[in-house]
Amino acid sequence: MSTGIIIRRVRIEDWQQARDLRLEALLDPVAAVAFLETHEQAVTRPDGFWQDRTTRAATDPHVAQFVAEAADGRWLGSMTALVERPGGAGALEGDVIEVDQAHVVAVYVRPEARGTGLALDLIRTVQEWAWSLTEPRIERVRLFVHEDNPRAEAMYRKAGFEPSGVVLPVPGGGGGRERELAVPRG
Repeated sequence: MSTGIIIRRVRIEDWQQARDLRLEALLDPVAAVAFLETHEQAVTRPDGFWQDRTTRAATDPHVAQFVAEAADGRWLGSMTALVERPGGAGALEGDVIEVDQAHVVAVYVRPEARGTGLALDLIRTVQEWAWSLTEPRIERVRLFVHEDNPRAEAMYRKAGFEPSGVVLPVPGGGGGRERELAVPRG
């Protein structure tokens, strides 16, 4: 990790930065295949939505958002993990939750920080958080990557994620497929 960059869990008072980074992420050229929400949908959400979302990511024992913060306070990237329990609703239609797991979502690294190893540092932080949980005990960390996002898939594979064999259609009938990648508890 670069000198002066820290990775930390988001704080309640960070809601405006969290909102701004999410809106920026949704304008990224790969946003259409990386996120299940559009900028047009997100920009209309009221401040209360962003405050609640950030509060949950800062305090809920089953949700955590981590940010990479430069020495000047600027956020360079973010990643969120959600705990999923067997029998719970999956992320995509047809998704079946079989074990206690952490699901990595909302991954974004600003263009100037891509290729620096920052995404790998964020993923390691998310995994450390997931493995540290005792209730529930996480058996694997997983994520979905769109078939048209090879750069993201390469980064996840470099971080140790492997295809699980689960491939599901993208929600909303937009076409394409999402591949599940996972890392089992080691």
